[in-house]
Order: sequence, then structure tokens, then C-alpha cells
Amino acid sequence: MEENAIVASEEAARVDEPWKMRTLLVGAVLGALTGLGAAYLLTKRAEQKGTRLTITPGKGVQLGVMLAGLLRSVLTLGED
Repeated sequence: MEENAIVASEEAARVDEPWKMRTLLVGAVLGALTGLGAAYLLTKRAEQKGTRLTITPGKGVQLGVMLAGLLRSVLTLGED
């Protein structure tokens, strides 16, 4: 009896797997496209100003804090 319950739960877990993989793939593609777009905009702005792109440690920390806030917001999307 217990073996049947384990087998049933394993089969149910395998059925749920496609949505996880799809979610990860979509997230990876969107993240890559967003990063590419941000890099393009940064380099384009630097070219327009005629300067070289430089990011100071302070700006790096500021960007990291903003990204952490964004990820925190994304994590709250599934909560009701």
C-alpha cells in the first residue's frame, strides 16, 4: 500500500516537471535579453557622449541593491 503511494507521488511529480522547465527557460531567455538590452543602451549612451563606459564601485553597489529589490518583488508575485 505504501509503495503504491510512493509510486503515485513520483508519477505526479514527473507530470508537474514540464512547467518548471518551461518557467526556467522563459526566465533565462528574458534575463539574457534584458541584460543584452541594458548593455546595448549603456554602450550607446557612452558612444553618444563620446566617452568610455565606466561603472564606479558605488554605482555597482547601487545597481546590486536595485536588482535585489527587483528579485524580492518578483518573489512576492506568487503570494496571495
